[in-house]
Amino acid sequence: MKFSYNWIREFVENLDYTAGPLEKLLTMKTAECEGIASVGELLASARTARIESVEAIAGSHNVVAVVDAGPLGRKTVVCGAPNCRPGLISAYAPIGKKIIHGVESDGMLASGAELGVNRDHSGIVELGVAGEEPPVGSPIPGCQPDSIIEIDNKSITHRPDLWGHHGMAREVSAIIGLKLKDPARLDLLPTGPAVVRIQIEDFDLCPRYSALVFDNVTVRPSPLWLQYRLVAIGLNPINNIVDMTNYIMAELSQPMHAFDGGLLQGDTIFIRPARPGEPFRALNDEHYTLDSNHLVIADADGAIALGGVIGGGDSAISDGSNGHTTTRIVLESANFQASSIRKTSTALKLRTDASMRFEKAQDPANTVRGLARAIELLREISPGIRLVGGLADSKRELPPPPAIDLPLDWLQRKLGRNIPPSEVREILDRLQFGVAEHRHGVLSVTVPSWRATKDVGIKDDLVEEVGRMIGYDSITPEAPLVAAVVPPPNLVRRFQHEVRSIFIDQGFTEVYNYSFISEAAARAFGFDPAAHIRVTNPIASDQELMRASLLPGIWKNITENAKHREQFRLFEIGLEIHKSPKGLPNEIPHLVAALYSRHGDGAAGLFEVKRATECLMPGALAEPASPRPFEHPARAANLQWKGYTVGRLFELHPRLVESGRAAVVDLDLRLIQELSAGDVKYTPIRRYPSSAFDLSVVVGLREYAGKIQAAIASAAGPLLESVSFLRQYSGPPLEEGEKSVSFRVTLGSPERTLSSEEIGEIRARIIGSIQKFDWGTRE
Repeated sequence: MKFSYNWIREFVENLDYTAGPLEKLLTMKTAECEGIASVGELLASARTARIESVEAIAGSHNVVAVVDAGPLGRKTVVCGAPNCRPGLISAYAPIGKKIIHGVESDGMLASGAELGVNRDHSGIVELGVAGEEPPVGSPIPGCQPDSIIEIDNKSITHRPDLWGHHGMAREVSAIIGLKLKDPARLDLLPTGPAVVRIQIEDFDLCPRYSALVFDNVTVRPSPLWLQYRLVAIGLNPINNIVDMTNYIMAELSQPMHAFDGGLLQGDTIFIRPARPGEPFRALNDEHYTLDSNHLVIADADGAIALGGVIGGGDSAISDGSNGHTTTRIVLESANFQASSIRKTSTALKLRTDASMRFEKAQDPANTVRGLARAIELLREISPGIRLVGGLADSKRELPPPPAIDLPLDWLQRKLGRNIPPSEVREILDRLQFGVAEHRHGVLSVTVPSWRATKDVGIKDDLVEEVGRMIGYDSITPEAPLVAAVVPPPNLVRRFQHEVRSIFIDQGFTEVYNYSFISEAAARAFGFDPAAHIRVTNPIASDQELMRASLLPGIWKNITENAKHREQFRLFEIGLEIHKSPKGLPNEIPHLVAALYSRHGDGAAGLFEVKRATECLMPGALAEPASPRPFEHPARAANLQWKGYTVGRLFELHPRLVESGRAAVVDLDLRLIQELSAGDVKYTPIRRYPSSAFDLSVVVGLREYAGKIQAAIASAAGPLLESVSFLRQYSGPPLEEGEKSVSFRVTLGSPERTLSSEEIGEIRARIIGSIQKFDWGTRE
């Protein structure tokens, strides 16, 4: 947001701060300033001058002009502007002498763009019209060098009053303690019946709508001072009527709009929700199809403006260039519901200077102030203009905001500094709050209308007002006198930290994904999008569902990283979010880890992922299971631990991975944490040596090694320490369709060294048990 220093200075009497110190003051007490830019430097020395004669330069489009610059004397200037002609009063800038086409040019005749007063490069500036020419040799009327203070929009988003120069000047006057001038003269508002009627359908959407009608309007370029003011703060001059509305918006933070009264149908302006499918052509010449969520300003034929956002092209002001000349205008000044304007602007992707201000919750009292200011400006920039009828003003009377009790001892505790009650009252008075003291030590503060729109509403807001005015740097920093208490342990977070450390130690890299997925990603895994929670206002088109599984996110990580790496390990800890029949959704913490390799058949990856999982859950077993749609048809298993199914081990289906193999484990961390909560028993180191023997079991090719291992463990008895898989073999001398699976069986006793007879007995018992399954052994 850009603010003109000269403009602010007009409203603050006897302001002696220059732009630099003022910027620092505003940053410390009101809003963050981002810098100062100088504009119109050439205006300091430029003077009005009359062109006395013009002589062409042979072989060039330039001319030699002799100009009368008043006290600066007569100057000979080389000029290339097509409108350079005798008798024209323009702007002369004494920038020094220069030889152009063999002619010495003393200074220059300047265009509006070169002066910085507008963006017109087409010719030199033409000052005044017949009978209104400024004196020769005088400064350019109403134009002088200026400093533009740029303020960060985010720091004033809660202050709609600061989106105009008068509001910022109000802050300056309060900070420095100077008198504030009011540019709006309410005594100019006409009395009597209005010639236009206003009908508001919903006062919640439009609390107030005011309008005036003017006849004998002249549409022409604005005077240079007005163009200069707008260009300096980043607005484009268009014509005197439109520029006037933009000027008031920048001055009073009140957006306004002028309709061509000759193009309106009927004598009533309707403020209503748009009809479904209602067409609308905006001033930007874009066509929009509206719905009932959009508020429109309409005449008898249909929408003539999109309320609070943009005017309509069918009722635009015209200077005659399109065959129609505006001579009668209806000038509106309205107040709209902030959230409605924001939703409309966002839905139509149409953000304007007006909508940005209405989104901040404007002051309803400002509508007539804007119209009063417009009367004064229009009389200056459109001579002969005439008001028709009185003020049309439809509104819902709003109750005044309740007074806020401000205990002075509470205020001082909050700020951490003693402040005399008289200083508190003075600060609030300067900020134009109403202050009374109905009880000793408690101020009753009433909030002005421009601060009561979602800005100041509770006593804590008043603390901020006093604090910023006394300066937070005047408060001595002190540590709070609050006992330091160790927060209660967060067992879930601690457990997840442990899980995270385990997988990082196993070489996995943690990733973080959004908690949102697309419908396409859900369908890729066979999930029903209807079973997911849908996001009402998604941050992106591909993030409309809350994830019920971490797998789509990990899959995306795999496909992206596989483009650049031949192998990698990833894991994520996050929440699965599931619908609940009532109340809040059910959020279940999960871990999904993946190991990708571009080479090999994938078997090693599955075993490696299972090994990493066993670091978290010692003794976990993988039981073969029917594959789900996104799993490899022959590589899917449930993970069992302590009698519960705690997760899933599988390889992603080849259709989901273009090249290579991806082994995945999906674990329910909430269940695993519950199962991990039991007491841990101490087992002393064995005092006696263990004994081991290898056993090779001959089974069918499709037999699971886990089933063989479980049978061996069951038959071994209480002296068994462990059963470890060694190797698997198929081929001669085994029969076709057979394989040999070898295990190492380790036995031991805490009380003695086992004898060879005991070991042999256990081995025989295991072999006998194996034979009951029609399995054989191999020496």
